[in-house]
Amino acid sequence: MAPHDHQGGEGGGARRWLRREVLLGLALGQFVSLLITSTGFSSSELARRGINAPTSQSLLNYILLALVYGGVLIYRRQPLTMKWYYYLILGIIDVEANYIVVKSYQYTSLTSVMLLDCWSIPCVIVLTWIFLKTKYSLRKFIGVGVCVAGLILVVFSDVHASDRAKGPNPLKGDLLVIFGSMLYACSNVTEEFLVKKSNRVELMAMLGIFGAVISEVYLSEKNFTPLNGMPVLPFVGFALAMFMFYSTVPTVLKICGATMLNLSLLTSDMWAVLIRIFAYHEKVDWIYFVAFAGTTSGLVIYSYKGSKEAEETAQVAGASDDQGKEVDEEAGLQSRV
Repeated sequence: MAPHDHQGGEGGGARRWLRREVLLGLALGQFVSLLITSTGFSSSELARRGINAPTSQSLLNYILLALVYGGVLIYRRQPLTMKWYYYLILGIIDVEANYIVVKSYQYTSLTSVMLLDCWSIPCVIVLTWIFLKTKYSLRKFIGVGVCVAGLILVVFSDVHASDRAKGPNPLKGDLLVIFGSMLYACSNVTEEFLVKKSNRVELMAMLGIFGAVISEVYLSEKNFTPLNGMPVLPFVGFALAMFMFYSTVPTVLKICGATMLNLSLLTSDMWAVLIRIFAYHEKVDWIYFVAFAGTTSGLVIYSYKGSKEAEETAQVAGASDDQGKEVDEEAGLQSRV
């Protein structure tokens, strides 16, 4: 093949790959956002029935992760590519983040939680810049600003339409949300680091094992007694949605990074609005649709990559795939021996 034709074909393939990567990242981001929305509705249904058991809800998810991905890991007979204490630290952070944010709803308003939860985005940007050496261009910061502005429009609309209930202890609740958002940022960045150094199956299996153990220890220390009359459908629905969420997140982190994941989750509140419109026939303010369009535009601006960025990402993805193939080959040789 002539050099000129080779370069033209390579450039066309790179452009096709770039479009496919951007669309895949956006689609997966909205998929996990819908999953988070469904967990919110399941939790609301449990709370409406007087059940407040955030750790128990998360426990079933961790057990599913441990059983499914742990079984795959045992079947492959692969040695761990990362030290076990990395996963222990991730499990502690993840369990505490889930508990703290859910706990904050008892003290402050939903509007405050929605607004302060955005604090995870600058935390992720700082952590990835320091520890993962991620470079952010001006275009990415513009995308972040547009996404956050879209969510702020939703919050202001809620404030205008609601009775402005503050909750019994707003200061305590707001501090819990801020701290929980920082823990979520640490968890996302740690997952991004681990999934790029190891593989998704190992990450999910170890997170499930340590998450389940830590949740059990936490429940035993609190002298938890099983709840009688637990609604099966919302409880199982929450666990399944969280299982699918946790299973998809490593792919989003590998393709787009922790910042893009957190930006995508901003649309979960807007998906909840659409569900209320079509499922419960509620009327909402027109500003919701403007905010949704703005946040979506911000995601597109952030996720778009120039040719240099696409080439660097392709090299990282290729290196990760080669590393995974080498681990599989080594595991196969060990199993045959």
